[in-house]
Amino acid sequence: MKLVTHNMLSSKCLKGVVKGFPLKIHAVEVKTHEVEFNKEQVIRLIPKLEWPALCEAAESLGELSGLPPDVGPDFEGDEDFLKKAHHILFEVDVVNGELECPETGHKFPVRNGIPNMLADQKDHSADS
Repeated sequence: MKLVTHNMLSSKCLKGVVKGFPLKIHAVEVKTHEVEFNKEQVIRLIPKLEWPALCEAAESLGELSGLPPDVGPDFEGDEDFLKKAHHILFEVDVVNGELECPETGHKFPVRNGIPNMLADQKDHSADS
């Protein structure tokens, strides 16, 4: 699971969950894979992201790579920043682990890089 994907997931599928974001990552296996840098793609994507959640996720995986806590107003011209953002978004891959709902503690498995966000409709407040 790429961190760009993680940044778009929530656990609002669970009964009683209001926001369900950001999901906490409990990684068992993380890999990095080199992906060709596409400056325009990163520039288009950054305004759509929840930046603090991305930094929190990257930090939990030991991959923060010196990214600033906020996106600067002139980020489009900062090649170093864009390459670091590209690395975090597209090259870091959670292969196996769990995603945890911040409101209920319900855990969703990540297996072979695929998060399983399906949840039955029972009360998950007892899950931990």
